[in-house]
Amino acid sequence: MTVLDLTAVEAVKSMRNGDLKVSDYVEIIITQIKAESDLNAFITFDEFRLRAQAAALDHHREAGGDCGLLFGLPIAVKDNIETSDYVTTGGTGALKNHQPNHNAPVLQKLLDQGALVLGKTNLHELAFGITSNNGVFGPVKNPHNPDMIAGGSSGGSAVTVAARMSPFAVGTDTGGSTRIPPALCGIVGFRPTIGRYGAEGAIPISHTRDTIGTMARTVTDIQLIDQVIMDTGGSPPLTDLKGIRLGVAREYFYDNLDREVAKATDHALELLTDLGAEIIEADIENLSALNEAVSLPVCLYEAIADMTDYLETTELNFDQLIADMGSPDVKGLYQAIRTDPPVTSDGYLALIKEDRPKLTKAYRNYFKKHNLDAMVFPTTKIPARPIGQDEAVDINGTEVPTFSAYIHNTDPSSNAGIPGVSVPMGMTDTGLPLGLEFDGPVHSDVRLLQIADIYQKAKGPLPTPRKKS
Repeated sequence: MTVLDLTAVEAVKSMRNGDLKVSDYVEIIITQIKAESDLNAFITFDEFRLRAQAAALDHHREAGGDCGLLFGLPIAVKDNIETSDYVTTGGTGALKNHQPNHNAPVLQKLLDQGALVLGKTNLHELAFGITSNNGVFGPVKNPHNPDMIAGGSSGGSAVTVAARMSPFAVGTDTGGSTRIPPALCGIVGFRPTIGRYGAEGAIPISHTRDTIGTMARTVTDIQLIDQVIMDTGGSPPLTDLKGIRLGVAREYFYDNLDREVAKATDHALELLTDLGAEIIEADIENLSALNEAVSLPVCLYEAIADMTDYLETTELNFDQLIADMGSPDVKGLYQAIRTDPPVTSDGYLALIKEDRPKLTKAYRNYFKKHNLDAMVFPTTKIPARPIGQDEAVDINGTEVPTFSAYIHNTDPSSNAGIPGVSVPMGMTDTGLPLGLEFDGPVHSDVRLLQIADIYQKAKGPLPTPRKKS
């Protein structure tokens, strides 16, 4: 195993113990970032700043200073999360010079424990899409096959972890953005219960749905970061899955899956059964209609209001923002909803007060009625598709809209505000990763991560991406 193969937990332990200097670790990562630059994962990367900060940490340790829980850990930060040392572009033209004077609160908690900002990562423009085919900064490329999408919107963050350019990354998730890219790139992605981390300090889409989330190669790494963010010492470990009840809602989450996704999911369910979990075949009644009623109307209505508020912290107005957008899908969407909002203000209030509670109640009743610890399903219906298929993709011989194809399984839990974690579950015959998602009741984050951790350790690692010669 090389230094680049160290997990976040292993790297921090080595640096805290003095077995590995932060400067040496950072230098190896810098070399890897340069070697993988064609993947276009970063928007901003300052190797000189990084070296200086690493040297300062080494000096601090050598002088007997306290080493935080994340001492020396370089974290790739999605470029819609505010950083005081780097511009925060949101992946859009008008914000290329946007320089916040503070770090997002969640990020600051990590930095306070000795972590470093590695750089700012590429994303789908303004985080409003799932391909990370960015019209301003160029497309993010999948490290397992650079012709394929990395997923979005946190595509750059996921790629840095998968391609060993960073041990850990943070992103944002509105409808699947810290789960879809990890699934397509072969790593772990976590969306916490809404409000657990919050979304303060991130360029917004929808305050009802937005949250900061995390990405790493192992669930164990995600658990460490969760403990730091939540200021907890961890929980009693879950040693096995005996007695754990996992719901399988086939009517919605298993409908018209890509054949290889379906096959891998069957194998995953078999493994979970072998590990002692009980698979409960049960659907969430009327889920499709309940989710459809609130999903896009709430998101699109809040997108205008929330972005308007955010622009007041900059020197820009909405016309300037739209004029400098480079991605046709994002620009067209913002132009459309600004001219013709999806719902009236009264209609929006009804969605929040009446329709969304129906969705959250349906999930709550589902977990309670069947006495479930979590539910399990494939994170995406299809593996990564070629860059450029932004409008439509093929599923089993039928063309479907790209956006809905990828967000289908991650969207309902995003609207309901429950936690979800995507874990690698296999590879296609052509070498593309596939993800398995576990969703749990509100505030079941710790138990959910424990379940996912046991599954991942039993499954074992997926093949690493291509190796540079």
